[in-house]
Amino acid sequence: MMKIYRFEHEGLIRWGILRDETLLPVRGSIFTDFAPEGAAIPIGAVKLLAPVEPSKIVAVGRNYKDHAAEMGNPLPVEPLLFLKPSTAVIGPHDAILYPEMSSRVDFEGELAVVIKRKTYRLDDEAEAADRILGYTCLNDVTARDLQEKDKQFTRAKSFDTFAAVGPCIAADLDPASLEIKTFLNGKLRQSSNTRHLIFSVPFLVRFISRIMTLLPGDIITTGTPAGVGPMQPGDRVDVQIEGIGTLSNSVHKIR
Repeated sequence: MMKIYRFEHEGLIRWGILRDETLLPVRGSIFTDFAPEGAAIPIGAVKLLAPVEPSKIVAVGRNYKDHAAEMGNPLPVEPLLFLKPSTAVIGPHDAILYPEMSSRVDFEGELAVVIKRKTYRLDDEAEAADRILGYTCLNDVTARDLQEKDKQFTRAKSFDTFAAVGPCIAADLDPASLEIKTFLNGKLRQSSNTRHLIFSVPFLVRFISRIMTLLPGDIITTGTPAGVGPMQPGDRVDVQIEGIGTLSNSVHKIR
């Protein structure tokens, strides 16, 4: 399985392919053609960044039955979509900032899909695989009190730092049955499997493509399982997905 990382090293931002404990820098575009170039860099010597810079994040709500139940919501007949802005994106080990106007900020561990090429109006789900570069972890951070107050998702989901993404893009991964877990300060809070998704990844890619154009690097995040809960400044959240790795972020007050 190929894992693609985006990183900063000696003042340069690059993509690289993981080999053992090193990153092989690549030339070309990860969305078209690329190949390794130059010397391998120890992964411990780089700063990991969000693996892509999406023009938008298309998020799916209530896509696990158990999460819909814990929130007291009926199961959706069609995918419930909302957008998160590109300005919300942070990478591995970056700080999630707790906004002053919220008194409850929740973690939501999710499997996220990274789009490989421009995608619009797919005819069937079989075409989806060709449009996907790979998969990553995402923490769909949510100001729960503001979501309940506003009765819609935009403010609650859109604060800067509310879309932690990483640590890499795992290509050649089957998303149909992956273990997904979220830990708060080392304690397991969410544990499920993507086989429990209500709407599958291919279905979501096709469905969304018939609403809006998806561009290379755009993210579709597929919903969170049961177990969401509040975070506080000083906490650490780890989203762990089989075949991808662990996305770790701490929570800080805005200074």
